[in-house]
Amino acid sequence: MDTRPMITRFTERDWETDETDGSIRFALVGLGWWTMDVVVPAIEQSDYCETTVLVSSSTEKAERLADENNVESGITYDEFHDGAAVEKYDAVYIGTPNAYHLDYVETAADLEKAVLCEKPLEATVERAEQLVEAADEADIPLMTAYRMHTEPAVRRAKELIEDGFIGEPTHVYGNNTQPILEMIPDPDQWRLDSDVTGYGTSVMDLGIYPINTARFLLERDPIAAEARMSSPDEAFDDVPDQYATVTLTLEGDLPLVCTTSQHAQQDTQLKIIGTEGTIELQPAFHGEATLHLARGSTRATIEDAEYTAVEEMREEFDYFADRVLNDNAILPDGHHGLADLRTIEAIHEAADRDERVDLSE
Repeated sequence: MDTRPMITRFTERDWETDETDGSIRFALVGLGWWTMDVVVPAIEQSDYCETTVLVSSSTEKAERLADENNVESGITYDEFHDGAAVEKYDAVYIGTPNAYHLDYVETAADLEKAVLCEKPLEATVERAEQLVEAADEADIPLMTAYRMHTEPAVRRAKELIEDGFIGEPTHVYGNNTQPILEMIPDPDQWRLDSDVTGYGTSVMDLGIYPINTARFLLERDPIAAEARMSSPDEAFDDVPDQYATVTLTLEGDLPLVCTTSQHAQQDTQLKIIGTEGTIELQPAFHGEATLHLARGSTRATIEDAEYTAVEEMREEFDYFADRVLNDNAILPDGHHGLADLRTIEAIHEAADRDERVDLSE
């Protein structure tokens, strides 16, 4: 099979609507390092987006960061809920810790604003269901922020799978690990607080990447889950999954084995093996995604070292704006994100019960 068309179209926006007109003004809610170091630069690079409002816990922080980043307005969370600066933005990006997403989506729904909400959608299935219901009842666009859906390497991999490059998929392997306490040396951080992060830390924050990306690539959902977890380190006492190994059965009895940890060196990969070949993303999930192809004696590597997390977020924001401006359907919508939380809940239940859990239960 000739892979050259995939290579020449590597950075092509195959999702983009011709002659998209206009722009989406964003209020960014939650001004942590990801929002300020990745999202703000991504929007600056974008074609269809601009940041006009920053929303934080204090007036001082919101106004200071707005001034430093040439953003029109900085307001507090309470002011956002009260409808301040509502005429200055069209959509809301929610980058707060998991357990706070629902409150901001409900306000955005009341204000009739489109929403781009970080993954996972919420801390629990029940709260995510309320979140999706609020958006549905208000009839606002809601997108779950899966940036891998618009990552060029992932989209090219999807095309190749659909074209039969690997034949019939037989196995999927994924890994996503990072040393969270080296990155953020604070044992009291929210990702290690079960009241805020949700079911756990590693699967919620990291395992969701290989799980969701496999769903996107193969268009198959999990039907059963098995898992083993442990948290031997004192810093992880409040969460069950310092280390986690997950086996999902996808539709068609396709096995997906995923390992994940917040207490290991950074390593990200997703490999799909088929009857005719293999497709592997390594690194996969934190920028600079590289696509490795193998079929018979053919080997190829497709990479773009300049395509970092900022560029991935730029594509995600422009995709969202393109969908909203043209009133087109969003693929990773709220229901799509809710399905992942149901899978994660089943994974933790399987680990607790030490047995297979059917997702139809």
